[in-house]
Amino acid sequence: MIKRSLLLFTVMGFLFSSCSISKSARAQRNLFSGTWNLDNVYYENNTGNFKSVIFNDAEDICFEDSEWFFRDNNSTGRYTIAQSSLCQGGDRFFRWSVVEPQQSYQSQLQFKFIDDKRKDISGGYGYRLNIVNLSEQSMTLKSNVSVDGTPVTVVYEFSKK
Repeated sequence: MIKRSLLLFTVMGFLFSSCSISKSARAQRNLFSGTWNLDNVYYENNTGNFKSVIFNDAEDICFEDSEWFFRDNNSTGRYTIAQSSLCQGGDRFFRWSVVEPQQSYQSQLQFKFIDDKRKDISGGYGYRLNIVNLSEQSMTLKSNVSVDGTPVTVVYEFSKK
């Protein structure tokens, strides 16, 4: 009986530890928590002028000065785009997480769109952005895309509100 109980506690401990996030990911989640302003969107690794639709939602210019809110206790958030002649304004809701680095990669912000009732509306698809810088005051995220077969990096610079 004692051996059985010990085995059960060992298995339960392993399951709980494998499902929890690391201290590093928890620290990053805490830094994300709150309201951010997306100050700048620009492109690296290529020359010329770019115009793109970001997150299959809106043109890049619509995201500049958008407000992003991350709630770490339930992994939900939203970003708000201002209404203009070029931009369909409003709130977009998402579920997010921090993905731990695999081998030599950096941590990533992962998110997918949900509705205001927290139901998945993205068909299981989502986005991952590399976390280049994350502090209490600023954040830089990057995503790698391909334009006519040439790699381009989209850079997102945020400041904490």
